[in-house]
Amino acid sequence: MQDYAIDQNESQSSSETHQVSLNCFPKLEVENVSKVYAGKGKQLLTVLQDINIKIFPREFICLVGTSGCGKSTLLNIIAGLLPPSTGEVLVDGQSVTGRPGSDRGMVFQGYTLYPWLTVAQNVAFGLQFQGMSKADQKDQVNYFLNVVGLENFANNYPKQLSGGMKQRVAIARALANEPAVLLMDEPFGALDAQTKEQMQEFLLELWEKTHVTVLMITHDVEEAIYLAQRIYVLGLGQVKGEIPIRLPQHRELDIKLSPEFVDIKRQVINMMRQRH
Repeated sequence: MQDYAIDQNESQSSSETHQVSLNCFPKLEVENVSKVYAGKGKQLLTVLQDINIKIFPREFICLVGTSGCGKSTLLNIIAGLLPPSTGEVLVDGQSVTGRPGSDRGMVFQGYTLYPWLTVAQNVAFGLQFQGMSKADQKDQVNYFLNVVGLENFANNYPKQLSGGMKQRVAIARALANEPAVLLMDEPFGALDAQTKEQMQEFLLELWEKTHVTVLMITHDVEEAIYLAQRIYVLGLGQVKGEIPIRLPQHRELDIKLSPEFVDIKRQVINMMRQRH
């Protein structure tokens, strides 16, 4: 089982931890990725153009942009669910372009749980295809249900859970396969405002414990700033820029009211409004 022990240097500032990450080999690279569709007649529709991003081990990165800017298309290309027209996706230096794999765990906005399976069976679903023994599967499932705080709901069915709990199950299922990168597509978009903030707190605490590498897309600027170490701003199919988040690694929700947070929010919004 992958080591998800709490980092002993968790007291480091965010900038110090970030600098350590940037000295490492990238965990995920997107190199010159474009996506073009054939339109009416001879017209071509360019959805993504020359996208280049790098994510380093243990980073939590958010890709933020308005609806229709190509965020989900890019994430689907990274996940291997959609082929790029040009460019390449690499995980740990190895090309994974155009093919899905267990090295990239995916959490969608919808809960995507199997209603006829219990919580434990949903989390174990991918493990049964890895040749893992039943005993090891059970240990893995129990471990990750404990990580997301749902060990007491192992035998419940999805219909018996709240929206936030369902999304925790989906996250546990993705983590149970021990991916190199956790990909998240607007995972809290379907939740009410209060539950959404609770899930943001939960996800940040989970990342602090596990330091799994995360790439999350969102149109919620405050969510991106609260969670991320760096933000990529996407607009009209292109990366407009990158903004480092110089806030403490451990963050309470009240940080959203701080002058530093508001200043970063202003930077992100101004970049989103810029036209190429």
